[in-house]
Amino acid sequence: MFSDYLEPVYWFLFSNPIFFFKRCSSYREPQNLTLASDFHLMSLSEDPELQTILFGLLLIMYLVAVLGNLLIILAVGSDSHLHTPMYFFLSNLSLADIGFISTTVPKMLMNIQTHSRVVSCVGCLTQMSFFLIFGCMDDMLLTVMAYDRFVAICHPLQYSVIMNPRFCGFLVLVSFGFSLLESQLHNSIAVHFTFSKNVEIANFFCEPSQVLNLACFDTLTKNIVTYFVGAIYGFLPLLGIFFSYYKIVSSILRIPSSGGRYKAFSTCGSHLAVVGLFYGTAIGVYLASAVSSSPRKMAVFSLMYAVVIPLLNPFIYSLRNRDIKSSLRRLQSRAM
Repeated sequence: MFSDYLEPVYWFLFSNPIFFFKRCSSYREPQNLTLASDFHLMSLSEDPELQTILFGLLLIMYLVAVLGNLLIILAVGSDSHLHTPMYFFLSNLSLADIGFISTTVPKMLMNIQTHSRVVSCVGCLTQMSFFLIFGCMDDMLLTVMAYDRFVAICHPLQYSVIMNPRFCGFLVLVSFGFSLLESQLHNSIAVHFTFSKNVEIANFFCEPSQVLNLACFDTLTKNIVTYFVGAIYGFLPLLGIFFSYYKIVSSILRIPSSGGRYKAFSTCGSHLAVVGLFYGTAIGVYLASAVSSSPRKMAVFSLMYAVVIPLLNPFIYSLRNRDIKSSLRRLQSRAM
């Protein structure tokens, strides 16, 4: 579906090799190169029996993740008590998680079922683009939710005025805009693929860093874009979350009663757990890539943030949130 919109653009680029050779250091020897129409992904296992187990496990994880996030969206949408900024952002986070896991797992399941590891250039770029969009949406929304908790705890009397519906919608649109910008920054380099036969990607999906390694672009420019994106979309959101919780903790410590402090901080518990899972997994993958040179191990680590995070987020919010649990019980009673 998504590739239908992007295919004309990418096909124009791939059907004009000179467009690429003029930007490539290998332009001097075009006769030894051919246009790469397909990429080959790495499988998690070559064992047929283990692949069957992986298929079943991934299918269950995918269905549970999609169902869990859909239940969060349904609970928030059907309960008027949850029509607040915090749960509005939560439902958008669940929607982003559904998109995030749907960019990788269905293709993995199809590859296991068909015993094929081939993905087209258009399919690879499309997968990478939406992976970046939904992954960045998670990042941006977690920052927005930290700001929401900051306003609720530090400025409770002005909360309804500051976090009005128009401003909340604006924050979500800005988050999507930044996510789209990140995707386009990567695409601006990724379309400069090297031209060769049998292009291998050392991961089970078109992971952005792996795709950028295939780009026929100078190393300095790639490093500048990588560090720029890391600073804007990694360091600054994390800094915003730290600043928000610094102010939150400072305000909570000024509350005289221990019960009041616990009640105020309990509203942040689920968000803190998700932030810890998101950034903890990302940092773990980064450290693993620094100390491990095994592509298969890196693929397993990538599986953690591509599949496990969207799977656990709805459980963290539903199990630690009384309002969500009450709304889900009411939904269950209506269905019965």
